[in-house]
Amino acid sequence: MSSLSLAVRDSNTMLRRNLLHARRYPSLTLNLLLTPVMLLLLFVYVFGDTMSGGAGRDAYIAYIVPGILLMTIGSTTIGTAVSVSTDMSEGIIARFRTMAIHRGSVLVGHVVGSVLQSIASVVLVGAVGVAIGFRSVDATALEWVAAFGLLTVFALALTWIAVGMGMVSPNAEAASNNAMPLIFLPLISSAFVPLDSMPGWFQPIAEYQPFTPAIETLRGLLLGTEIGNNGWIALAWCVGLTVLGYRWSKAVYNRDAK
Repeated sequence: MSSLSLAVRDSNTMLRRNLLHARRYPSLTLNLLLTPVMLLLLFVYVFGDTMSGGAGRDAYIAYIVPGILLMTIGSTTIGTAVSVSTDMSEGIIARFRTMAIHRGSVLVGHVVGSVLQSIASVVLVGAVGVAIGFRSVDATALEWVAAFGLLTVFALALTWIAVGMGMVSPNAEAASNNAMPLIFLPLISSAFVPLDSMPGWFQPIAEYQPFTPAIETLRGLLLGTEIGNNGWIALAWCVGLTVLGYRWSKAVYNRDAK
């Protein structure tokens, strides 16, 4: 077999391993999924009328769901950091290194498995949003494809960052704490309120971070609002985070092998 064929075969094996773990131990994924769902219900039914500024709860549902979908990705990837840290601390990675498998397949299995879980989680949270009244009647088929692509590449970017966080964490608890910014950053973005409603000194913090341009792009694709430069900025963030996370994870993986 060629080197590429071996890499694909071993990566597929590691992917099946991670999906099997997620199926056998679903409590972590479900607990992480509960956070965006509870925030969605809380902000819609408790704060919705106030947060909408008089536009009504239906308008606020339309506004908040895109942000919650991206927040779901950040929440799900915390499980990736925990899973990677567990593998590192329990010695299974060291055992894999002694076997005749492609070196990168271990990381690839974690990444692809996490992206699939993130997309599945987004679908479930999106279904909750639809159940409480979210509608995207103006989006074309091309815009839906673009929205799905944005969610996928954003999940890929955050997953590589989460893998790096998991590899440098000494245990699962530390990995969970280190990855908390992935669910905290959406809270200080445009997910829940517009940027111009924030204090002037705080607006740059909310604007120049990866979640805000991604949220505005997804919101524009699903609701037909103005996207502006947010699409290119979101794509740049995704590429940058993916490259950073990949190089970080690879460097730590190779360093620990010595």
